[in-house]
Amino acid sequence: MTVSFETLEYDVGGVKTVVKAVGKGKPVLFLHGASTLEGFDFAEGLADRFRILAASHPGFGHSGDAPHIAGMSDMVLHYLNLLDAMDLGEKPHLLGFSMGGWMAIELAAIARERFDKVVLVAPAGLNDPAHPATNLGAVAPQELPAYLAHDVSAALRYFPDGTDAAFAEAFGADRAREGATLGRLLTPFGMGHPNLRRFLARITNPALVVWGTEDRLLPASQAPLFVEALPDARLLLVEDAGHFVMQEKPETLNRIGDFLAG
Repeated sequence: MTVSFETLEYDVGGVKTVVKAVGKGKPVLFLHGASTLEGFDFAEGLADRFRILAASHPGFGHSGDAPHIAGMSDMVLHYLNLLDAMDLGEKPHLLGFSMGGWMAIELAAIARERFDKVVLVAPAGLNDPAHPATNLGAVAPQELPAYLAHDVSAALRYFPDGTDAAFAEAFGADRAREGATLGRLLTPFGMGHPNLRRFLARITNPALVVWGTEDRLLPASQAPLFVEALPDARLLLVEDAGHFVMQEKPETLNRIGDFLAG
């Protein structure tokens, strides 16, 4: 089912920034991962209780190009400016997935007073050598879906299947565009920050760490490290789920919603 989003557009420092909004209630700012290939339809699982604000990062998805992006600090500044532009009238919750989880950590550490609760879904960024992430550069493109979901069919639906040439062409162009921005974003330290634990220690907001037990991209063994580093955090492990835990196990959204509403 395709979710009917409202499209909001802002000029943030000269970058067209598109936010897909759905639902009513307390706002939740969602930060996506290193690609927008899976879209934002997961938000339907929270829209009955919250207003989900799913922004496309500069240079990703629906938003405009941002050749100035040179590292995560540029994204943090962008989102602080976007919050100013949206003028929500109340503190939003913050929900970050994968690379967006790393982004949420740096954003909440810098400006914790601007958010209520924080949810990190399979967050990237820690780069602990004892719990290594998969090197995506070594994964063949045809094998990627199996790294994104434990039940590969949950990921395959977002990829070209050879029946729609126009979709395949657009998919390739979108991934190339986003990959170029991602490359600049990761130039300083790769997919993370060497001092991320120091950022985590500053996040005094109530936090929930969510992880699929079968995540082949970012291992669930990292989850306790995030919980231990956060001052006020709890852990939600989702059995038989991979990296796309919200898409693969939609009931996870109910448990995230209960945490946010509690």
